[in-house]
Order: sequence, then structure tokens, then C-alpha cells
Amino acid sequence: MPIRVDAGSPVPIYEQIADQLVFAVAGGDLAAGDLVPSVRDLSVQLTVNPNTVVRAYQQLEQLGVLEPLRGRGMVVTADAARKCKARRKERLRERVDELIREALSAGLTDDDLKQLIDAGWPAASRNGKR
Repeated sequence: MPIRVDAGSPVPIYEQIADQLVFAVAGGDLAAGDLVPSVRDLSVQLTVNPNTVVRAYQQLEQLGVLEPLRGRGMVVTADAARKCKARRKERLRERVDELIREALSAGLTDDDLKQLIDAGWPAASRNGKR
């Protein structure tokens, strides 16, 4: 499960890391009991400050997605899948809200937006993105 960050994004890097781990758990790429990369390993892999990874892991620990396992590192909790699916849905809802606001500011009607979504949905399905 590769994690990538975009330094040019307005989303803080720690949030990008946390979001990707949430989506990985929700999608089944990480399961209960799985270890996540160590702070040191992930910070080297992403070329970010270790404190950035610590902040992402702390956020996930507060959400109940990760828990420390003495002497081993951070592991995915037993209830993480349920929590991550709910969190993923919440994040997608935020993106939909942003899309709607942008469409409204561009003067699109609800029919225009529905047509754009209908046109994009089958294309995404064909490309294995669904």
C-alpha cells in the first residue's frame, strides 16, 4: 500500500497521510492487527519530517483507527474498518459538497451537473476506478 504526498497541495501533509491510511483500511488494504510503517520508515519513504508522520498517527489514534503495540509499533484496531468506512464516506461527502459549490459558482444547473456525473461514472467504471 504505497502512500504518496503532494507538497503543493493545500491539504497538510499529515492529513494526506492520515486520509490515505483511512482509505486503505476502509478498502481492506490494511486489516485489524496489521502494523503500519514505523514513523522513521514512513518519514524516510515520503521525505517528510518524522513529526509530520507522528501527527498523522496521533490523529488516527484519536479516531480509534490505530493503537500502539508495545515494542512493535502502531497497529490497526479491531474496529478500524467500520470507523474508516464512516470517515471515508464523510470525506467523500465533503468533496461532493465542494463540487456542488463550484458548479453553482460556475452557473451550472443541477441537470448540467447530473449530466457530467452520468458521463464520468461509466468511464471511471471502465477504467477500474469504481
